[in-house]
Amino acid sequence: MSINTSSLGRRLKEARKNCGLTQQQVADELGIQRTAVVNIESGERALSTLELTKFARLYGRTISELLNEPATDEDIFVVLHRLDEEFSEDSEVHREVNNHVAICREGHDLKELLGISNEDSSPEYLMPEPESTIEAVEQGAEVATQERRRLSLGSNPLPDLAKLIASQGIWAAKAVLPDEMSGMFLLHPTFGSAILINQDHPLSRRRFSFAHEYAHALLDRNTTATVSSSKNRKDLREVRANAFAASFLLPAEGIHSFLLHRRKTVPSRIEQIVYDPMAHGTDEFVEAKQRVKASNSKITYQDVASLMYYFRTSYQATCYRLKSLELVNKDELTELLEKEDVAKTAFKVLKLFDDATTEGENDSQFDQDVLRLQVLNLAVEAYRREEVSRGRLRDLSSVLGIKSGDLLKLAEAA
Repeated sequence: MSINTSSLGRRLKEARKNCGLTQQQVADELGIQRTAVVNIESGERALSTLELTKFARLYGRTISELLNEPATDEDIFVVLHRLDEEFSEDSEVHREVNNHVAICREGHDLKELLGISNEDSSPEYLMPEPESTIEAVEQGAEVATQERRRLSLGSNPLPDLAKLIASQGIWAAKAVLPDEMSGMFLLHPTFGSAILINQDHPLSRRRFSFAHEYAHALLDRNTTATVSSSKNRKDLREVRANAFAASFLLPAEGIHSFLLHRRKTVPSRIEQIVYDPMAHGTDEFVEAKQRVKASNSKITYQDVASLMYYFRTSYQATCYRLKSLELVNKDELTELLEKEDVAKTAFKVLKLFDDATTEGENDSQFDQDVLRLQVLNLAVEAYRREEVSRGRLRDLSSVLGIKSGDLLKLAEAA
């Protein structure tokens, strides 16, 4: 090692405290005595490479971070502790976020080895801090429209959100988070931009959360971290991100086109005049008139369910989007919301998109695990180019949570 045991011990102690863990918790997690942790942190006991790998993974660090000079930037976990007390009280949340941050850092380092840019390819939309709810909603909707245009998405349903976000140079993954926490956006020089969303929420909620956190990536890069939870849902930046997600997932043009096809947005009286060049200069022309019953154009729970299935969104999100586009009034919204269970029952009978269990037709294409696959592919390519050794692959397999033998086989077959 290029660092003495005393300096390494101090860094391990600092990393542990930043994670809000006690020496006993670390000892229990690593299966060693608390006295061993005390001796390591005081520099009285050396570590093997395997032990250092375990400490690094627990603290969400790379080995190189622990061995080299520390960065001057504020530690990401210190920021998270300040934002949400869950990171101080729940060791499971600590461990889960640590693990994903460690994977992102490994991916960041591998990109540098391979000469791949670590810069986000997504733009930063410079908007003033919203001062009212309506301003927050308008900003979110405007940026969603611009981003769809930039990505050439038209008004079509969005594909897998994690893949879309990853294509913009942002790490994206599902993680085990408290139920009241939907996701978070992290930004740090040691790993770049990363989005984590709650993997235990239904598919439509996860898609909404990915879009919500993507809004933070586009609009809130002046902060190291944002945590989206029930505690801060009224914060105007959270309102703006929700408005972005609704508009991004359910574009106005797409909804109007979908409903028009079902003849749900036509006027009560339709008049058509057909141009006839042979009748030029005369009063003779072909005119067609039709009256549409108001009940025929009423948007029903079946229409909402069909929109929900088409755009892969939740029933409630779809209802509220219709209200925001003034396609239903307040009373109609209440009526539609009351029929949510009926709509979901119909979907179950037809074995279509089941938002409760996320087990439906072709749902896998909307909900793939992208982060680990990205880093695994980077590791295999780095090994093929002889940028990393077999030993380094073993360390990476531990961080990725896969068997070292399996990773070696994939690398050697490349």
